[in-house]
Amino acid sequence: MEGGADLVTYWFEKSRALIEAGNVKRAGLICTNGIRFGANRKVLEKIKQSGDLFDGWADRPWFDNGAAVRVSLIAFDGGQESEKHLDGKPVATINADLTAQSADVTTAQTLPENEGLVFLGMMKGGPFDIDDLTAQAMISQRGNPNGKPNSDVVRPRLGAQDTTGRTRGGFVIDFQEMTEEDAALYEMPFEFVKRVVKPVRNESRDARMSKFWWLHGRSRPALRAAIAGKKRCIVTPEVAKYRVFVWMPTTTVPDHSCHVFARDDDYFFGVLHSRIHEVWSLAVGNRMGAGNDPRYNSSKTFGTFPMPWSPGSEPSEADSAQVKAIADAVRRLVELRDNWLNPSDLPETELKKRTLTNLYNARPVWLETAHRKLDEAVASAYSWEWPLTDEEILEKLLVLNQERASEV
Repeated sequence: MEGGADLVTYWFEKSRALIEAGNVKRAGLICTNGIRFGANRKVLEKIKQSGDLFDGWADRPWFDNGAAVRVSLIAFDGGQESEKHLDGKPVATINADLTAQSADVTTAQTLPENEGLVFLGMMKGGPFDIDDLTAQAMISQRGNPNGKPNSDVVRPRLGAQDTTGRTRGGFVIDFQEMTEEDAALYEMPFEFVKRVVKPVRNESRDARMSKFWWLHGRSRPALRAAIAGKKRCIVTPEVAKYRVFVWMPTTTVPDHSCHVFARDDDYFFGVLHSRIHEVWSLAVGNRMGAGNDPRYNSSKTFGTFPMPWSPGSEPSEADSAQVKAIADAVRRLVELRDNWLNPSDLPETELKKRTLTNLYNARPVWLETAHRKLDEAVASAYSWEWPLTDEEILEKLLVLNQERASEV
């Protein structure tokens, strides 16, 4: 099977081959729900090519000796069984991702127009994090031989938890893509990294991590280049209960638990935060952990998503009432949300409860209203009537995906 697939796919392929050869009539297997995604799913696609899936449970909890995982139960044959059931209900078909929707999003194509817009954040690969007191001591230090401030390399950090919960604060030392000679000119941060990080990196089996011990393990030069010159960009956590998006100053360093979009316009933010994009991300992405939280994937989730206009070709707010409507709606959503998250008159104990996760758990009327107005504006940009069911959204997006892919 394809590289990156789990070992369990071997047994699916072995069973499929036995059925195809006529040695076995049907088979049933239990595995983790990861079979539905990525390289693992290729084995189910192959089963559907030579036969078909006729029964299954896409996502069930499984507890055994303290272990808590999510599993899929799958039955398949050579295509003889006419009755199909998924999650205990009769269905017309079972797709390779163990859904029964008519829009088979497993056939969605990657769109070149979306390349170079979203990236994973930095993977530090060592203890580059520092607390506020240490950071302030470094920032306040003067007299570097290069005449530059340490704030160049001592920057606020952002992780997924900071987007969905209260910001934890803290800083990270980030020498970006500097040579060791240039990094050493920031004396206090460099000495800290030399003393704290270098011993750890010296033990690394990764030759690059050991050689370039003062740099983050994956410092994402493409991301840095993409957001250069921008004051803000868009961030979403890789794994979260709700698919939320926030603005991040480009002076902040996002970690690898975040996906970063190199756009600074409200229109783009608004489309990403619409129900239309959320439905696509839930259908095309996967899920992670016993909590079964949705997981965002830059290349698959956004890479296949057709925006109302191909990125870079959309009109400006001044030239398009549809673009302006999206921008106005999302600006209002963010304003209301920020007011709720950070009121000036709440005690600290109550303020700690003001998180995006708790807000979207409660889903108050004002939030529903703000999102409805955003969804209406985004649907209008696609020239679609609103509201639409999730099935209708996926059908329309898949058609648009295939049209865009065929234009290349």
